[in-house]
Amino acid sequence: MAYQDYAEKLETFAKEEQARATDAAAGEKGAVDAASAAGAAEKIGRVVSVAGSQVIALLEIQDTPAHVKDPSALQIGALVKMRTPETMVFGMVSGLSIPIPGASPDETEMRIIELELIGEAVDGADDGGIPFRRGVSFCPALGDGVYATTQEDLRHVYAQPDVSSARIGTIYQDQSLPAFVAIDDLLGKHFAILGTTGCGKSCAVATILRAILSEHSEGHVLLLDLHNEYGHAFSDCAELLGPTTLNLPYWLLSFDELREIVVEPAENREADASILKAAVTDAKQEFNDDEDGEGSLFSGDSPVPYRLSDVVRHIEESLGKLERATDSAPYLRLRDRINTLQVDRRFKFMFEEGLTIKDTMVDILSLLFRIPADGKPITILDLSAIPSDILNVVISMLCRLTFDFALWAERDVPMLLVCEEAHRYASQSNDASFESTRRALSRIAKEGRKYGVSLCIVSQRPSELAVGILSQCNTIFAMRMSNQKDQDFIRGMLSESALGLMESLPSLRTGEAIGVGEGLSVPVRLCFDLLPENQRPLSGSASFSSAWKEGDKDKAYVAEIIDRWRRQRR
Repeated sequence: MAYQDYAEKLETFAKEEQARATDAAAGEKGAVDAASAAGAAEKIGRVVSVAGSQVIALLEIQDTPAHVKDPSALQIGALVKMRTPETMVFGMVSGLSIPIPGASPDETEMRIIELELIGEAVDGADDGGIPFRRGVSFCPALGDGVYATTQEDLRHVYAQPDVSSARIGTIYQDQSLPAFVAIDDLLGKHFAILGTTGCGKSCAVATILRAILSEHSEGHVLLLDLHNEYGHAFSDCAELLGPTTLNLPYWLLSFDELREIVVEPAENREADASILKAAVTDAKQEFNDDEDGEGSLFSGDSPVPYRLSDVVRHIEESLGKLERATDSAPYLRLRDRINTLQVDRRFKFMFEEGLTIKDTMVDILSLLFRIPADGKPITILDLSAIPSDILNVVISMLCRLTFDFALWAERDVPMLLVCEEAHRYASQSNDASFESTRRALSRIAKEGRKYGVSLCIVSQRPSELAVGILSQCNTIFAMRMSNQKDQDFIRGMLSESALGLMESLPSLRTGEAIGVGEGLSVPVRLCFDLLPENQRPLSGSASFSSAWKEGDKDKAYVAEIIDRWRRQRR
C-alpha cells in the first residue's frame, strides 16, 4: 500500500490530529456552518502527501456526510476532486486505511485515502469550463481540500463530448450515468476483452459491436466465430458464412500456409516442400500466362488461381524423370496428400476443384470485408466445423488477407478483425503448427494501425496469449478473473491508476468489467448494457437440471445427429 511508504510521517502527526479533533469539538458546529456558507459543504478531507501522481489525504469525517448522496464516494475506484489555483484536479481512490486505529469506538481515528491523479478540468468541470482532459499540469499542494464529486462532475469526466463515441453501458458508481467509448481511439489502437468463462465476454463483444455499428452501418467487421455463437446475436445485420457457404479456395493460400497442410509434419521434409513449391509456381505461371508474359511475375505466394491437377501433373512429370526409384518417396507423399484433400468432404470449402477454375477473388473479399456493406456491416465466419488440423492455417490466411487488403487499399477501407478464443491460435507456446497464425496476427497488432486494420482480442486465458500481440492493445476490458496467473498478467500491462480497480477482478459480477485505456476517458468500472434475448450470443451453459428431467430423446434422434456429423451439416 502507498501509505506504508509514509508510515513514519503518519506516526509523527497522528497524535496531533487526534488532539486537534478533540480541541476543536466545541467550535465544530460554527466552523461547519461557516464552511457551508462558503461553498465547502462537500469537503471530505485534506492533502497530507504528494508524490508524483500519488496523493494521500486525511479524511476529516467519521462517516459519509449526509450531503454526499452516493455512499460509493469513498469506495475503491470512486473519484474525488482537489482545487489548484488553475485547475480542478480529479483523483481516483486506490486505497482506504486506518493506519492507527482508535483504542475505543468513540475515539477519533485517522482515516487515510490513497489517490491516483487521473486528469483535470480548467475552471472546474461543473461550471461550464473546458471539458475534462487526461493528465495533470498542476498538482495539489499540502493542506489543499479534498472534495466529493457531484453527478455533474462524473458526467464531465466520463463523457466523450468532443469525439465520435458510443454508449456501451453504465458507470458502476452511478448507474444513471452512461459509459462511452471513443470509437476512433478504441478501434484505431486495438482492444481486448478478457475474462474467465461465463463472465459475459461474448455479450460484451456483441454490446460493443452493436453500439458502434448502430451508428455506422457502412462498417467492415470480420468476426472469427469458433463456437457458432454469434450468428444468433447478429442475424439481422450480418453476413453469416458457415460450413456450407464458406468458400476459401486453396489458391488464396500463401506457400507457407499450403505447405502446412500438404507437407505432413516430420523430420527432413525440406525435399517435399521444395518439390511442392516448384510445382505450384509452375502451375500458377501456366494458368495465368498471357501474351505479355505477365504470368512469369507470379511467385509461390501470389494470390492467383491455378489448378491442383496441374500441380499433380508437374509432380508426376518430375517423378518420371527420376533416375533412382528410391528418390520417389517425397513425390508420392505429395501426390497422395493432394488427392486425399480433394476427396475429403471436410476440406470441400477449400480444395474442391470443378471443371473450370475462375478468379473469384473479388467476390470472396467483397463478401468477407462487406464491400459494399448493404446494411450488413459484419461478416461472421462460423469456424466450428473446420477440421482442427487446418484451423490454424485458415485463420492465418484470413488474418493475412485482411492485412494485405488494407495495405493495398491504402487506408480507404478501415476494418476490424475480431478474434474469439484467441488463446487457441495466438498463444505464447512454442507450438510450430500455429507459427504462421501468430506471425499474421502479430503483424496486424504491430503495423495494422498504420493501414486501418483494428484488432479485437477476446480470450479467457490472457496469460497464455502471445505477449507481443496483447501488449499492442491500448484498451482493455478486464472482466471477472479467478486465476491468479491471469490477474498478475493483466496487472503487469496496466497503468498505476488502474491497479486499485484490479483488486476487484475476482468479485466482478457477470457483465461487469474494468475498462482501461485510450478508448475510455479514464479507468472505470462499468456494467455493460444488457441486450435483448434475440441479440445475445448463444454462449450460455446447458441446463442440466431441466434437460435431465426430460426423456424425449430416442434412437431416431441419435441417428439424425450421426447423419449431420457424417455429412458435416448443421
